[in-house]
Amino acid sequence: MLRLFVALEIPDDIKERLAPLGSGLPDARWVAPQSLHITLRFIGEVDEDVAEDIDAALGSVHASPVAISLGGVGCWESKGRVRAVWSKVKADGSLPLLQGRVESSLKRVGFEPDGCKFSPHVTVARLKGVPARIVAPYLQHHGHFRAGPFTADHFTLFQSRMGHGGSHYEALARYALAR
Repeated sequence: MLRLFVALEIPDDIKERLAPLGSGLPDARWVAPQSLHITLRFIGEVDEDVAEDIDAALGSVHASPVAISLGGVGCWESKGRVRAVWSKVKADGSLPLLQGRVESSLKRVGFEPDGCKFSPHVTVARLKGVPARIVAPYLQHHGHFRAGPFTADHFTLFQSRMGHGGSHYEALARYALAR
């Protein structure tokens, strides 16, 4: 079984700009710089033959390169407990178009639509129920964070493997974006 997701890779210089966000919260599991990405679609666990179908479907996606910048930080919380901290992705209209085309290609392979509203972001930390009041100063301190712009000229099919210190990602295939 392969655990897969589709994402945009982040250039190394932008990852360096994100690095200062990676400290200052108790009990946070920081995302390693090499693992930072913008998820277009989490697929989940599939057999290798299904992965081949996914690869073929993604290879048929036609979309333009995406102009992206990062701005600000935020968090996902439930009942006053934070589970993730992220940087917001600001992009032109081609990003939701690309995400929709990725979603459509996976539907043709037999996957149900994700069902969640696409909210582009770069996860910088995962937390296990840290109270929002503890995270608030971090968010305020990093609220003016900005990085970019950069252009995503491809998207990537990744395999995620659980290991010591969190997940490790391996690029299985890259798909060019062209005008």
